[in-house]
Amino acid sequence: MPIVAHTPLPTFRRLQEEGEDILNPDRATHQHIRELHIGFLNIMPDTALEATERQFFRLVGACNQIAQFHVHPFTIQGLPRGAAAQEHIDTYYETFEQLKQDGLDALIISGANVTRPHLQEEDFWQPLSEVFQWAKENVTSILCSCLATHALIQFCYGIERTRLPAKRWGVYAHKVIDRKHPLIAEINTRFDVPHSRFNAVFQEDLAKHGVKTLVSSDEAGVHLAVSPDGFRIVFFQGHPEYDNISLLKEYKREVLRYINQEIDTYPPFPQHYFNTEAQVILTRYQTHVQNNLANPQAIRPFPEQEVSPFLDNTWRDTAKAVFNNWLGKVYQITNQDRRLPFMEGINPNDPLNLQ
Repeated sequence: MPIVAHTPLPTFRRLQEEGEDILNPDRATHQHIRELHIGFLNIMPDTALEATERQFFRLVGACNQIAQFHVHPFTIQGLPRGAAAQEHIDTYYETFEQLKQDGLDALIISGANVTRPHLQEEDFWQPLSEVFQWAKENVTSILCSCLATHALIQFCYGIERTRLPAKRWGVYAHKVIDRKHPLIAEINTRFDVPHSRFNAVFQEDLAKHGVKTLVSSDEAGVHLAVSPDGFRIVFFQGHPEYDNISLLKEYKREVLRYINQEIDTYPPFPQHYFNTEAQVILTRYQTHVQNNLANPQAIRPFPEQEVSPFLDNTWRDTAKAVFNNWLGKVYQITNQDRRLPFMEGINPNDPLNLQ
C-alpha cells in the first residue's frame, strides 16, 4: 500500500510528481487497513536533507504489504543547520519527544557527515544515543544507514569503525551469505550496492559479538547485517537508497572542491559506476579543468546533463525487495498499539523465531 501524505511535507508532492502512489489523508481514513508508523531520523547535512527524505520514502512506498505507511521525519540537536534547512525542519518535522509519546512501529536512521576522528566526540553523539536507547526498548526494528550503522554498532557492541586507506565509493557487486534469512527471501543472490565512506566495520569483528552478516562484497566488505536476535537492528553499510545520480553529485562536489583549490588532487572516478561513454566525457572535462585551473573563470560548468543519460541503477529492485521483507516482518510481529513493540507471544530476543 502507498505512503499516506499525513502532513504537508513537500517530499510527498515530489514523489507523487515522479509517479509514486501517495495516498491523501481523506482516502486513507476511508480504508479499513492497518497503519504502520515509521520514524525517519534524518541526520544528513543541509545539502542532502530533502533528497535523503525522498530516497527513503520512495523505498518505503514501494513496499506492497497490506498497510498504510505513515512516515514521521525528525532530527536531533548537535547538527549545524542553515536557515533554509532549519525552516524546513521547523515546518515539517516532528519532535523526538512527541514521537516517544505516540510510539513507532519501526525506525529508519540516515547517514551523516562527521568532522571529528571519533564518533563519540561529535556534538550529535549524545542526542543520537538517546534515540538509540529508546528505540532499542520501544520499537520493533531499527534500520540504520552507513554512519548510523557505525554509530549504533559502537553504541551496542563497543566496536569502533576503522579508517580506510582511501575513500570507498562506487557501485560494488555483493553476494548473499545467509540465503535462509527472511530479510533476503526471494532476492537475487548477487546484486549491486553503492558505497560512499572513509570508514568501515568488518565481518570478523561483528561476528565476535553475534552480529550476523547477510550480504557482503569482496571489494566493499559488509553491506547488510543484523543484530544477534536476527531482526531488532538492521545494519546497512552501503547506500541502497541512492538514486542513480547520487554518486555523480558526490563526484561533482569533489571536482568543484578541486577547482576551488580546497583539495590538491583531482578526484578519481567512483568504482564500477561510470560507463565508457561517461568516462570519456568526464576525462575530457578533467583535462579542460586542469588546463584552466589558473583562470577559474574560464572553466566550463560540470557536464552533469551530458553524463546523466549514461548512468544505470542496478540496485533499486533489490533494495525495494529488502525493504519489503523488512516492513512485512514488522507488520507481522508489531503490536496494534504503536507504543508497544510486539504483539503478545513474541519473544523480543528471537522475534522471528529463527533459533
